Amino acid sequence: MAVTANSIITPQTPQSSNAACSAANTTYTTNPTNTVLLITAGANGARVTRIGAIALETLSTAVQLQLFRSRDAGVTKSFFESALAAAYTMADTTEVPTTDFGFSDDNPLILAPGERLYAAVRVAKQITFNAEWADY
Repeated sequence: MAVTANSIITPQTPQSSNAACSAANTTYTTNPTNTVLLITAGANGARVTRIGAIALETLSTAVQLQLFRSRDAGVTKSFFESALAAAYTMADTTEVPTTDFGFSDDNPLILAPGERLYAAVRVAKQITFNAEWADY
């Protein structure tokens, strides 16, 4: 989409995705292990309004959830956000809690053109990350 200088550009294309993590990442360098691609921003960037995660198995203790940003197609990744999934015992009679990273319409995460967001977990547990955003 062509843009006009000094004109406000609003999000144009709603997007959503998920990423399933199961292997542990214990590396916080620019080359972490076991990350999974969650978001790739469009050609004009993106406005992320929701990132959450849900456990697919019992979490006997709390689990650190991690987000990494990359502006070079995943060659280098920067750790920039984490959340804590609470301990939970999987059961047919209870709701599985969702961990929210806190992004919203009032508190969006802005990604640069083509920037990527990767998800990871600190311990080997099955967690699905879910994201909603709009490309500019």
